[in-house]
Amino acid sequence: MHTIIRTSMLAAAIAAAIPASAQAMDMHGMDMQGMDMPTAPATAAPARPAAAPGGSMAGMNMPGMSMPQQATAPAAGRVAHSADSDSGGYTLSSGPYIPAGVKPPRMADQESFGSVLVDRLERAHSHDSGNWTTYDVQAWYGRDFNRAVLKAEGQASQGRLQDARTELLWGHAIAPYWDSQLGVRHDNGGGPDRNWLAFGVQGLAPYWFNVEATGYLGDQGRSALRLSASYELLLTQRVVLQPQLELNAYGKDDPARGIGSGLSDATAGLRLRYDISRQFSPYIGVEWSGRFGRTGDYAQAAGERRDTTDVVAGVHFWF
Repeated sequence: MHTIIRTSMLAAAIAAAIPASAQAMDMHGMDMQGMDMPTAPATAAPARPAAAPGGSMAGMNMPGMSMPQQATAPAAGRVAHSADSDSGGYTLSSGPYIPAGVKPPRMADQESFGSVLVDRLERAHSHDSGNWTTYDVQAWYGRDFNRAVLKAEGQASQGRLQDARTELLWGHAIAPYWDSQLGVRHDNGGGPDRNWLAFGVQGLAPYWFNVEATGYLGDQGRSALRLSASYELLLTQRVVLQPQLELNAYGKDDPARGIGSGLSDATAGLRLRYDISRQFSPYIGVEWSGRFGRTGDYAQAAGERRDTTDVVAGVHFWF
């Protein structure tokens, strides 16, 4: 009896603490159809409500709080590289926000680019051998991993091409900052023409040295090796000092072109340039070149010096 009285007093206290508006709220708004809670212990579990079409459940429908029905999934999934009625005009290849028929955007490594670098276009002066013009050009076109490379270097004097080397190569990226190269080389001027198979590497060595190492195989058992390295020392943001070294070696004598076996010639230069813009820079410098072994003997026999020191001036540009 005491327990009943205490329970009644506790219920009255709870009812007094609840606002009148909350007491007025009945369970009609929260009535779950098919899931009414029984007032007496149930002898059997209520039946599970059936799912309504569209994904909503009738047993979970709340008056005043009905949930929107989900869109019906298409009968068939999207098909890559096609635009049909099931895909809604979109394709996996074009993406969910790009209509079919519109070319999707491409990544940078999927586009082809090109560039031309005129590393040296200069006029040289020597008290012994007079004046001449030298050019050194590299051009490439392609993508990040594969590209076509053109290299051309030569000298002209008195309106004639004295010596020229032209290479057409296929470059393939083998490591960050390094490309392997394979192609052909053609020599002309200063004797009979020579053709070579070329293979080598080109890239940026540690401490920012630009390095080229190329081997060549020609007809009649000829072979050659060319090494080139340069470095750009920034004295200021616009003044650049560039040392450069080039070596050439041959496997056998070629008297018709004045070339001897072994280390044939070497060139070392120092150029100071001013970047008017990042793409155009005039420069001045000094260059030493020497010929060794039988190559020096051929030069002396032709009335030329084994080594010369020249003052040079030119421009360096790219686009």
